Amino acid sequence: MELNVTADTVAIAPSPERTLLIVEDDKSFVLRLARAMEARGFVVAVAETVAEGLQLVEQAPPAYAVVDMRLTDGNGLDVISALKRRRPDARGIVLTGYGNIATAVNAVKLGAVDYLAKPADADDVVAALLQHESRKPEPPENPMSADRVRWEHIQRIYELCGRNVSETARRLNMHRRTLQRILAKRAPK
Repeated sequence: MELNVTADTVAIAPSPERTLLIVEDDKSFVLRLARAMEARGFVVAVAETVAEGLQLVEQAPPAYAVVDMRLTDGNGLDVISALKRRRPDARGIVLTGYGNIATAVNAVKLGAVDYLAKPADADDVVAALLQHESRKPEPPENPMSADRVRWEHIQRIYELCGRNVSETARRLNMHRRTLQRILAKRAPK
């Protein structure tokens, strides 16, 4: 079953406040998510690339968006940014399997209201999209360890320095080889 909903379909939707754009290149995941979101009352449009997502945003900016971070033709944050320019009241969330704090901070700065790890449950997606800004989120069941927080901080500075090891080491007041060893390891739990 092909899920290609055009902007025209979204424009004549009975409830424009429940329009949702999903930009995702994993076909099986997007099919499941689209069905689940339709069952929850959303009128869903699907794009598989950043270019398709930008085109749908230009034609008929939806009230909500769920965007994968890494797509075949670029960064899904471009879709979030374009959506916020066209429709400032829109609420978008970013999905990714490659998460770190630096990316989450960047997503929020560009207008995303939340950042979820894939594969995300449809209930989590709905909760993130419909959560009121004034309501504080519940504290996490399993918060990050101090080692993980340190690793995330190093990753953030590394990204901000354009992935330049020498510059990152200088800014963190750390020996370059020590930093290289930390970057070569997997993220702590």
